[in-house]
Amino acid sequence: MDTRILAHRGASFYAPENTMPSFELALEQGADGLELDVHLSKDGELVVMHDERVDRTTNAKGFIKDYTLEELKSFDASYGKSGYENARIPTLREVYSMLSRSDKIVNVEIKTDIMDYPGIVDKLLAMEDEMGMNGKIIYSSFNHYTVYELLMKRPEARIGLLYLSIFANPWTYAKSMGACALHPHFITISKTPDMAGECASLGIETNIWTVDEPEWMERLQKMGVTSIITDKPDLACTVLLGK
Repeated sequence: MDTRILAHRGASFYAPENTMPSFELALEQGADGLELDVHLSKDGELVVMHDERVDRTTNAKGFIKDYTLEELKSFDASYGKSGYENARIPTLREVYSMLSRSDKIVNVEIKTDIMDYPGIVDKLLAMEDEMGMNGKIIYSSFNHYTVYELLMKRPEARIGLLYLSIFANPWTYAKSMGACALHPHFITISKTPDMAGECASLGIETNIWTVDEPEWMERLQKMGVTSIITDKPDLACTVLLGK
């Protein structure tokens, strides 16, 4: 089985991260799916951005939770990249609308590791159903309580456990949680012996972030990981698939 290529916040090396142009470019470059991050706006809309604050990637300042969707949509989300001045913060609905008729998957990272977004799990599951995205989503988070809550509400959901620390037998932990995937940093998996094989034997995916160097892409492919999450899906296609 080929190593899957998931575009980290889209083709974010080239286009403004977590924007529609970045996602569209990632698909053009051959990505098997997208990785993105979700928060709740002040008026309870699911919006796509990595940081809890808008400062780094837009021309505004403050927390996402303190702005309505209409206000968030007024910000320039070009991240200083030339030619993308009309890029805006997308909603999750917009991304799903683009993908709903495709076979692409989406890794939705739920950003509850710092902020508490009451009701976000219910909103995510409702959006999945409404937009016909069932079976196409892997939900992940550094807050494992959040993905566990989601799994309790929808036992068939696919959840991935994000982590950075190096610990023994993470596949045992994943199995005990009912998780279908582990999402470690690429350095973390390199220091966890036989992880890809142990996970595969238990039916657990290994989706690795964030891999932008060809040497690491090749190394992880040889290890047998399920996916690499990368800012450069075009490079990954060249290295892993010879395209």
